[in-house]
Order: sequence, then C-alpha cells, then structure tokens
Amino acid sequence: MSTTLFSLAFGVGTQNRQGAWLEVFYAQPLINPSAELVAAITPVLGYEGGNQAIAFSNAQAAQLADALKGVDAAQAALLTRLAESNKPLVATLLAEDAALSSTPEAYLKLHLLSHRLVKPHGLSLAGIFPLLPNVAWTSQGAVDLAELAEQQLEARLKGELLEVFSVDKFPKMTDYVVPAGVRIADSARVRLGAYIGEGTTIMHEGFVNFNAGTEGPGMIEGRVSAGVFVGKGSDLGGGCSTMGTLSGGGNIVIKVGEGCLIGANAGIGIPLGDRNTVEAGLYITAGTKVNLLDENNQLVKVVKARDLAGQTDLLFRRNSLNGAVECKTHKSAIELNEALHAHN
Repeated sequence: MSTTLFSLAFGVGTQNRQGAWLEVFYAQPLINPSAELVAAITPVLGYEGGNQAIAFSNAQAAQLADALKGVDAAQAALLTRLAESNKPLVATLLAEDAALSSTPEAYLKLHLLSHRLVKPHGLSLAGIFPLLPNVAWTSQGAVDLAELAEQQLEARLKGELLEVFSVDKFPKMTDYVVPAGVRIADSARVRLGAYIGEGTTIMHEGFVNFNAGTEGPGMIEGRVSAGVFVGKGSDLGGGCSTMGTLSGGGNIVIKVGEGCLIGANAGIGIPLGDRNTVEAGLYITAGTKVNLLDENNQLVKVVKARDLAGQTDLLFRRNSLNGAVECKTHKSAIELNEALHAHN
C-alpha cells in the first residue's frame, strides 16, 4: 500500500442520534503529509488505502499521539488533546483529490480552502451538497433538525435558551478557522470553504461563499459567489454581485485581477484582468454587447463581453444617453481607476 496521501486530518465532530455526521472540526488539516507520518498512523487506524473517514476512540487517539511524537510534534500534541474529547473523533485520509463520498471528507475539503492550503477551484467538490446535512446552527452547536424541537424543550426546562443562528448546509467560517490578517465585520456572511487572503477586509454587507474568495489585500462590500476569486488590491462595491458557477465536473472560474474596482450594484459574468473598473449599477454577462471605444471616444467595433475577458486596464460603463455598454482602454481607464481607488 502506498504511504502517500493527498490530504489528512484528525477531527472532532457532531453526530445525530443515529450516528450520522452533522459536522466535523479539523484544527490542523494537512496537504501532502509525509510518508513517515502516514506509515506511523496506518496500523493504529487500520487504514487500507483509498479515501476513507475512519472513526477512532480516545484510546486510539492516545496511541496515535505516541506514534507521532518523533514524527510530527504538532499533530502529536493535537491528538493528545483529542484523546480527552467527549465528542466523536474521526480521521479523514484522502489518497487522491476525487469526488466526495462522506460528510467528513466534505468538511475536510472546506477546511483546506479556509486554511488557505488550496485556492478556490483547486479541489474536486463533486457531490458535496448531498453530503452536507441541513442542520440548525445553534448556541450549543450543530443540531439535527429532527431533534431540534426536543432539544429546545430540554433547554427551556433547564432555564436555558437554545438559540438558533441559522438553518443551512454550511456553517460560518469563523466557527472553524479565522485566517491571519483579515477583518470580517459580520462573520455570519462568510461560509466555511471561503478562501480569505491576508489583508482582506469584508464589510458588513460583504458575503463570501464556499469555493470562492480573495487573494488579498482588498475590500469586499458586495457578494463573492462560488467560482469567483478576487485578485490583490481589488474593491467590490456595496451591493455588487459577482457571478460564478459551480458544477460537478465542469467548474467555471471567474477571476478578478489585481487592482480592480466593481462599483455598487454592479456585477460580472466574465473574468477581469488587472486594473479593470466596472461602473456602479452595470451588470456584464458573457453575451453583453459592448461598444469598444478608442481614446477619442470613437467606436472601434462592437464585441461581446466574453471577448474582453481577462484583458487589462479596461473601463466598463453605460452611456447615459443611449444606454449602450461601452468599454474604454489605456490611459483614460487607468486614470479613472486610480482616481476611484484614491477616493475610496
């Protein structure tokens, strides 16, 4: 059996009364763990290869800690703590980045993104939605919806309040990991599986979905949907929407380059190159017809927006007289972009 893995993590999670996983917390997930580490844990877990989520006991956690003392001090220390847990434990081992087959696997890949170990669309997330149960995220953790009413009653009888923050398949990222060097005004608006680069500020109305994010530094005041990766020094204006599509085998990535500005209530359906500006209120889809102008505001030709995808130093705007979508390039676009960034 091979001693190489794509990813490995030891976690503690929540199960419902039937023993089904609701969520898993991985404090120190690994990408490409050493062969020595894999060889040390294999006999304790009974791992026989492939992608597996293996439940293990507190006694096995102690055994794993002993096995890793001379191999990986950080993982050994983590397992020593896990050996004290009164919640179920799981080791998730991924031999390859393949389609998901269990809830612990799904949570591991979401952790890899939020820990900045993999960038958006760097992982196969095929089959993720059926594997993420829709649960109540409460002041006492994840609760199976079928068990919620009873637990609410039990809390009341004890003079307590079981507060339900949301009912969703995805928890908020900050309950699992807080990346270094970020500001998040409303943590409920960033899902686990978001990649938030260092230097990123997410304002109160900003939202970042899973498998999406920001390279940082930059400011997010609008919506970063699944499939969108925002480059360095870009600003997404309040209420703007960036469109991305996530599908099992054919992922579409919409990347926003460095130094871009997408104005309030604007949106894009094409990748942007560096230093692009999209005027407030303008929504550009791949099929949008765009009048390409020269530096003298003369029409050069009419193109579809997809033909401008990834180009640098562009200004997209709408003509206030006839409503046509226009694009200017070179010096005028650069100057306006710099002026808008200076103003913000």
